[in-house]
Amino acid sequence: MSTDAEQIAREAAPIGHGRLQWRILIGFAAGLVAGLLAYTLARDAAWIEWLVTYVTGPIGQIFLRLLFMLVIPLLFAALVVGIAEMGEIRALKAIGLRTLAYTVIVSSIAVAISLAAVNLLRPGDGVDPQAARELLAQGGEGARGIVATSADSPTGIDALIAIVPNNVVAAMGANDILAVMFFALFFGIGLLLVQTRRTVQLKDAIEGIFEVAMRLIGLVIQLAPIAIFCFMFNLSAQFGWDLLFKLAAFVGVVLLALAIQMFGVFPALLKFVAGKSPLAFFRETREASVMAFSTASSNATLPTALRVAETELELPPRISRFVLTIGATANQNGTAMFEGVTVLFLAQFFGVDLALGEQAFVMLICILAGVGTAGIPGGSLPVIALILAGVGVPPEGIGLILGVDRFLDMCRTTLNVIGDLVAAQVISALSPAEGRAPSP
Repeated sequence: MSTDAEQIAREAAPIGHGRLQWRILIGFAAGLVAGLLAYTLARDAAWIEWLVTYVTGPIGQIFLRLLFMLVIPLLFAALVVGIAEMGEIRALKAIGLRTLAYTVIVSSIAVAISLAAVNLLRPGDGVDPQAARELLAQGGEGARGIVATSADSPTGIDALIAIVPNNVVAAMGANDILAVMFFALFFGIGLLLVQTRRTVQLKDAIEGIFEVAMRLIGLVIQLAPIAIFCFMFNLSAQFGWDLLFKLAAFVGVVLLALAIQMFGVFPALLKFVAGKSPLAFFRETREASVMAFSTASSNATLPTALRVAETELELPPRISRFVLTIGATANQNGTAMFEGVTVLFLAQFFGVDLALGEQAFVMLICILAGVGTAGIPGGSLPVIALILAGVGVPPEGIGLILGVDRFLDMCRTTLNVIGDLVAAQVISALSPAEGRAPSP
């Protein structure tokens, strides 16, 4: 994104983000405790059903509807501008294409690792299947009815054809996220190819949509503590103590997937593609790692990452600045992995068996969403909710993971930032000519 967009991203983050995280944690804990007490002491009481039906349920539904309302314009604008700006620096078009290819390939590896970990370890299995079916039915009448479910989705070759929309407005109206993303990518490539005064103005207008959507997400996320209390009360009152064990298993699988990418895939890329010692790389980038983990913000870590790339890694500034600036928005391996693990974990939790084709759909959306996820607290929330609804999983389940999201956000942000620096190291090794400054 441009400098103006990055400034908006920082401003869009809710004021007092640290206080918001504490409120979210309090809402999570209070809802969990209240739900467990209800499960233990008054499981079949009529007043609990009344409370879920007329108070906590509707509040959670309103929060989800606000997210669904913003997700399409947010992803469309972010993807269009993100692709269009790949060629904003004309001298670095080749680097832009290499960066785009690298992002897609490495993000695919990251999401594949996360999905494999969830399928092998299955952290969401083992809850009461009858309770899961009952809550799934409740979700179908509520938030899940906002979007089309997987039962109405095309399969096989029809699903491949449906990726290309014949009417993008209808696709937006139907919340067909894959078709909208395809159009956004195609439109962004068009802006990349046509460099005129009018297309520059058009890109600025689309970036304005992105900025407005990000600001509105920042406002909606202020309601998260109340909504999370409601989600957690509903879930814990339904599933009881099983919830705690499943939550711990979810955190463990996320950390395992992130560790494989960080200490397996990245060192392989550094050693065999960039010709860089992984130990030396991690030693030279430790300052950026600490900054990313402590702030949980790629945007806030960007100045440190730029300095580390030039002074510690000694990368060509023309390449490192381009790759790191684009990567802060587009190359989010950790976020894509988190979204993939979350969707499959909640599908297992609610007893929804996702076929191979549906998991491929989840993988593709996570890869594309890595380019279009908003760089603000809760930016991946609407994407996860929409993917859940698209594969027939109650979106209310996101409340289950938000209480531990702060710690996981710190971990995946560290992976995002280190992934950007790995990308800069690899692209620099593959682009020696473009990295040289032009002759006077």
